[in-house]
Amino acid sequence: MKTVYASIFLILILSSCSIAKSSVKNAFSNKELKLINSGTSNMPMRVYKITNKTDSLLLRKKSSYINPEPKNEALQLFVKRLYATVTDSTSLGVGIAAPQVGVLKNIIWVQRLDKENSPFEVYLNPKIIEYSPDKQTVTEGCLSIPNRKETLNSSSQIIDIEYDALNGQHKIETVEGFVAVIFQHEIDHLNGILYLDHLNKEIKDSKTKQ
Repeated sequence: MKTVYASIFLILILSSCSIAKSSVKNAFSNKELKLINSGTSNMPMRVYKITNKTDSLLLRKKSSYINPEPKNEALQLFVKRLYATVTDSTSLGVGIAAPQVGVLKNIIWVQRLDKENSPFEVYLNPKIIEYSPDKQTVTEGCLSIPNRKETLNSSSQIIDIEYDALNGQHKIETVEGFVAVIFQHEIDHLNGILYLDHLNKEIKDSKTKQ
């Protein structure tokens, strides 16, 4: 009987260790926490640029899952600072992804130009679960690629996305038009992809067809 109780106790200990490790995995790194805590909630963060070698290497890395914990103070602060960055007068973008300020977590802000008053909304762990085959031609720019814009034909007209809201709710919705382009652009950032990669592919494909 003692052996049975001992086994159960050991299983509980291992389970609690597993949960603890999972929680740590989803948390910000010490370096990220230092960046996040370097300013108040309304202070913009430095935008990483491909013109800087160290920045460029980070922008090519994949981001990881973030646990949507409404009571996580670091998450709440970071989300506010990321918003302050994308709406800052020196940036004025229509979207931004966490890696663009040095934080490798799956978090983006998108300006919902398809909604009344064009509000900015935050999305955690966004994924595109379906792309329409029809593409749209748009001119894209990027806060991390200064003084450059390019016309591309690589973004789907309509996409289905799933994501976590900041309150922990998991949601699915369909987005189309230019807002779909913004989502595709920002989710690419979470995978270490820049819009120039799509441009290079389009150029390569056009040469192949000639």
